[in-house]
Order: sequence, then structure tokens, then C-alpha cells
Amino acid sequence: MFKTILVPTDFQEKNRGALDVSVRMALWEQGRVLLLHVIETIDDAGEGEFEAFYDRLRKQAVKKMNDMAARYTDRQVRIDRHIVFGKRVREIVGFAGEHGVDVIVLASHKIDPANPVEGWATLSYRVAILAPCHVLMVK
Repeated sequence: MFKTILVPTDFQEKNRGALDVSVRMALWEQGRVLLLHVIETIDDAGEGEFEAFYDRLRKQAVKKMNDMAARYTDRQVRIDRHIVFGKRVREIVGFAGEHGVDVIVLASHKIDPANPVEGWATLSYRVAILAPCHVLMVK
């Protein structure tokens, strides 16, 4: 059912839970995990203006993604790593559509019962609304 699983990451600790769930799902379905990091771009920047800055961010992201995936080398799960540049929500949703993703697994936050309206505009909520596929939010 869920053979191609997308896990967007910003490298926060909470993303490990989403990756853990995704690896278990991939094992169950003999699927693969697509680990995605979006490097947020700066609007109205001139061409090449931040090239060295973005290159540094990309190199750091490669190392962090490799470290994340290394935890699962003994699990016999294919974890493909992807880095894209742009706006996070747009890139995640577009990537899911372009790569035939069956489910996006996102880390999410717990809702504060005292203020349930806060958090409606989070990245995970926006991706869930706009995604072309199923979305699982891991808390």
C-alpha cells in the first residue's frame, strides 16, 4: 500500500520519529524511503548572489542526511536522499507528486488544548492539506 514513503526533514530531533515510523513501514511493504531536505531560498536575491552560502548549506545537509540514514544500515531498507532548493511547502508537495509518493510522513507537534487554534499554519498542516497523497503526522 505504501511503497514510496517521503520523509521531509529539517534535521530537528523530532524528525527521527518520522523516519523511524517510515523505515518500519518500508520494511513491512518492501518499500523505499525518500528523505528530503528543502533548503529555503531567499526571495529577490540576484542570480549567484548567495551561491557560496547555498553550497555550504547543501554540504551540511548531505552530511546530516547521511548521519540520519546511517542509523538504519542494518535494516535492509533503501533510503534515498534528496536536497532541493525553494519554498518548503511547495517543494515537498511538488516532490511528492513528481516522484509518485504514496505517503508523506511528517513530524508534527502536539496541540495545546488551552490554545487549539495555534499551530494551524504549521508546515505539517499545510503539507497535509495540499499533498497529492496520504499524509501521516507523527507526534
